[in-house]
Amino acid sequence: MLVQAINEFPGAVVLVSHDEHLIELIADRLWLVANGTVRPFAGDLEDYRRLVIERGGSGEGVRSNGPNSRREARRLAAERRRELDPLRQQVRLAEQEVARLTKERDALDRVLATGKSNGLAPGEALKHRAELVRQIERAETEWLAAAEAIEREARPPS
Repeated sequence: MLVQAINEFPGAVVLVSHDEHLIELIADRLWLVANGTVRPFAGDLEDYRRLVIERGGSGEGVRSNGPNSRREARRLAAERRRELDPLRQQVRLAEQEVARLTKERDALDRVLATGKSNGLAPGEALKHRAELVRQIERAETEWLAAAEAIEREARPPS
């Protein structure tokens, strides 16, 4: 739900996190904090990981090799984000579907708890509830599959 809320928020969000999965799901832009400065980071998390390893793990003093390498890194990062966009969209749609179906199931549960029919026979209402539960499980499975695909794509090659 956090990912969905942040992605739907029309304004800017500053996120400081060590959760790479969360960052991959929501970040449009990365910033590098090093040597007492803050500046846009042209690469992706994998690029940052490589730079940290090159610097001995500290993350401080990360440097680029000039404007051409920065331009290339920005191009590669943009390309990588574009490649992940369909998966991110799948995650967002699945999360929305889970939220919608859960809301519908909860409303039906409230109706069933009051003993009112809401236009359905009790047996029909219970069948409808069971179908909603199956649909929620299906949407959750789709969400997990898309999220895992993003995680696999974000993982460094071994």
